[in-house]
Amino acid sequence: MSSSIRITKPHEIVERALELSTTDGCVVIADEGSTANLRWAGNALTTNGVTRGRTLTVIATVDGKEGTASGVVSRSAVTADDLEPLVRAAEAAARGAGPAEDAQPLVTGTPASPDFTDAPAETSSAVFSDFAPALGEAFARAREGGRELYGFANHELVSTYVGTSTGLRLRHDQPNGTLELNAKSPDRQRSAWAGRSSRDFKDVDPTALDAELAVRLGWAERKIDLPAGRYETLLPPTAVADLLIYQMWSAAARDAVEGRTVFSKPGGGTRLGEKLSGLPLSLRSDPNAPGLESAPFVIAHSSGDDASVFDNGLPVPATEWIADGHLNRLTTTRHSAGLTGMQLSPGFGNLILDAGGEKSLDEMVAGTERSLLLTCLWYIREVDPATLLLTGLTRDGVYLVENGQVVGEVNNFRFNESPVDLLSRASEAGRTEKTLPREWSDWFTRAAMPALRIPDFNMSSVSKGV
Repeated sequence: MSSSIRITKPHEIVERALELSTTDGCVVIADEGSTANLRWAGNALTTNGVTRGRTLTVIATVDGKEGTASGVVSRSAVTADDLEPLVRAAEAAARGAGPAEDAQPLVTGTPASPDFTDAPAETSSAVFSDFAPALGEAFARAREGGRELYGFANHELVSTYVGTSTGLRLRHDQPNGTLELNAKSPDRQRSAWAGRSSRDFKDVDPTALDAELAVRLGWAERKIDLPAGRYETLLPPTAVADLLIYQMWSAAARDAVEGRTVFSKPGGGTRLGEKLSGLPLSLRSDPNAPGLESAPFVIAHSSGDDASVFDNGLPVPATEWIADGHLNRLTTTRHSAGLTGMQLSPGFGNLILDAGGEKSLDEMVAGTERSLLLTCLWYIREVDPATLLLTGLTRDGVYLVENGQVVGEVNNFRFNESPVDLLSRASEAGRTEKTLPREWSDWFTRAAMPALRIPDFNMSSVSKGV
């Protein structure tokens, strides 16, 4: 019997890789993933399926006179027969590398996960048992209403096993579901979008989303051309999430101290403690946030500005990045915390913005004299890291609100804005709700945001995009 048959369970793969290690330290991360999906077009399902996969990452560390070096190798579809070559490749990479700048002793003392030796969690088509019939009902309603639905539902479940030569044995199961739904008029001249994130698809109602999109397609029957300029704008939660996720990706403490980001203070230092908004904004991350649960310990497959492979297994606490409108924390590894003298604040697995608002987006529209109402943003790119100026496009519906009513759809725009600057100018925040960031949904989905009212959002040019 071959070893690949005898040793197939993720925790066994991790243990065997650690046994094979001959270097001073070793971290092994096994990711066991399964995905179920549905796709549809023109009010009919087109494809569905389930896939499974395994990725193994081995991080070898070698202590030398000048410091500790690390070597990282990741491979997919790994069996036990592939383990020794993989471990040796990581060790060779470590021995051939110079000292790692972020080197720290491997983490110790984190209690073992009680389910470390259990089989990985798996998703299946059963996750759509309630969703699929409701989707069929949405198709029927859309046909009757003269609109066509396009989109997809995807559910992923990844079980991550982390083992180290210092004795850590940790495991985390991460469900991740996304729904994107487009409604189009038969002539394809009108389009509306809605998206949702979900852990299990039990909280997603496609018929309700279809009804929402039907209203938006109705708004789009009247077309209004507007020039570029600064407009009062209502940003929905999905757009706010896309902007603030990018802001957090730019919030590494070391970069700020070295004068490279929007959080650097002119003349030296950082903007920690500075008031960023007149609203009582709280921007936080919490691994235990209901419905947005994420890994309670660091899982780092590589090192970067805000992550270090040496920190694998380090507990991740709840962290308030902005408190009562003031910048409170920047992301740090153990290494960058030591360099900057800041508190240790590992990276984030979810993001929650709250300003105490109670109004829904519809209620904010009802209280509006004249404003643009966005659906979502896309193709977001950085223009200037010093100010975090971003550019991007509006998509799938920009609407004009007058006297509390949506009066038509206007053309799309290219925008130029900094999320940090937007927070300083926001005049109202609505009710925080779970949302799907459209632009970053392939990388980050666990977000809860309010709608924001911006008095002078910069629509820099007219776009012909959809």
